[in-house]
Amino acid sequence: MSLIDQLKDQMKDAMRSKDKVRLGTIRMALAAIKQIEVDTRESLNDDQAIAVLTKMVKQRRDSIAQYSAAGRDELADAEASEIQVLETFLPKPLSQEEVAQLVDTTIQEIGASSMADMGKVMGALKPKVQGRADMAAIGAMIKAKLQ
Repeated sequence: MSLIDQLKDQMKDAMRSKDKVRLGTIRMALAAIKQIEVDTRESLNDDQAIAVLTKMVKQRRDSIAQYSAAGRDELADAEASEIQVLETFLPKPLSQEEVAQLVDTTIQEIGASSMADMGKVMGALKPKVQGRADMAAIGAMIKAKLQ
């Protein structure tokens, strides 16, 4: 079952159980996916849908930081509950050790030896860790290993 089908099924379940937060979040995710499908005039596959959900989670984390800094805890809590719903549809996150192992393996496969090869390593790693690890943290890890 595709991720989009799972979202639609979960939306129906949320309607039945009258879970407004879950329902609103799933509808928002489906709307974001649909918008991209309309803009690009092609259907998204699971990897592309995961990328959309990952971006939504990242946006909510940024919002939480801003709301907390402004003392708007009720808005930060609402964003946190949306993150919890979105994360149920994302793949299980990789541990720090798994990420380090993937980085080491990819550096060896590509034969990267300097900072000039960082883009190649990031390009090779992105499909492997999409939605499962923070690319900024991976970038820092690669930079530390290639210096």
